[in-house]
Amino acid sequence: MKKLLFIVCILSISLMQAQDKQPTYEISGDLVKATYYYEDGSIEKQGYFKNKKLTGEWTQFDKKGNKIAIGHYKDGKKVGKWFMWNKDLLTEINYKNNAIASVNTWKQDTRVAVN
Repeated sequence: MKKLLFIVCILSISLMQAQDKQPTYEISGDLVKATYYYEDGSIEKQGYFKNKKLTGEWTQFDKKGNKIAIGHYKDGKKVGKWFMWNKDLLTEINYKNNAIASVNTWKQDTRVAVN
């Protein structure tokens, strides 16, 4: 009986994992556009590869389809400004030489002066 229960558990786990949506890859010139998915089939993140290295803009989404992060890569390294949204906060992270150079955080009620 224990062996049967063990086999049923193993089969259940493997069937649940088999239902995960596999990433998709599309060739676009010299780039490969990659799309990764949550278990429910909604898009988790999208971006590009060049020569098997992360490149260009990458966007991450929550399960409802809202953007939660945008960042840039060059030759597989983080570069420039990255933006991350978390409820009422926007965090800007500046990368230089694949390391964090500065971090700024704004709350929804923060006023910004514009010229």
